[in-house]
Amino acid sequence: MTHPSAPARSAAPSAAERAYRHLKRAILEQVYPGGLLVSEGEIAEATGVSRTPVREALLRLETEGLVRLYPKRGALIRPVSAREITDVIEARRLVELHAAERVWDRRAALKPELDRWLAEMRTAHAAGDLTALMAADRAFHATVVDAAGNEILAELYQRLRDRQLRMGEATFRLSPRWAEAALTEHAAQLAALDDDDPARWLAAVAAHIDNAATALRTLR
Repeated sequence: MTHPSAPARSAAPSAAERAYRHLKRAILEQVYPGGLLVSEGEIAEATGVSRTPVREALLRLETEGLVRLYPKRGALIRPVSAREITDVIEARRLVELHAAERVWDRRAALKPELDRWLAEMRTAHAAGDLTALMAADRAFHATVVDAAGNEILAELYQRLRDRQLRMGEATFRLSPRWAEAALTEHAAQLAALDDDDPARWLAAVAAHIDNAATALRTLR
């Protein structure tokens, strides 16, 4: 019998969860590029699970807009289109500006956490650690969305950022100019939180998203 004070063991992920994680990472990192048709058998062999959990993983990824399923043929990795870029950025703008408006009255409590994420971005940039920089950047934005208190929007935001990553976010972030611009724009958002004008804060949030959209469209 387990002692009440003993730490609970984390359950091992199911076969379907393992297949889902493998596939999603491969799609987001473009190991499986857009336009590629992969079979359930290929995926099962790569992940070491049977076809049934692979099918479950593919159905989940289809709901996230990352694949299109074709019975008896496999899954098509959905290629990125100009329309998808526009749709994702528009949705991000709606979610993030709504969240930014909702958190204005709680900005005093929110700012220290955003300060911490910006500090982590600066540390990662100085160390040349792109992975840590991207993670801190994403966490900065997610902190604002989460603070708005709508779990559905918070989940939607994470999916939007996943789809943006697949569009080439990692590619343009290799540019030092992106990192410097992102640090400057995040600092501008924090400065706006110290002001008494919510319009300045919303404008800073919107400008940052719009600049990301311009960079993504340049890649196409």
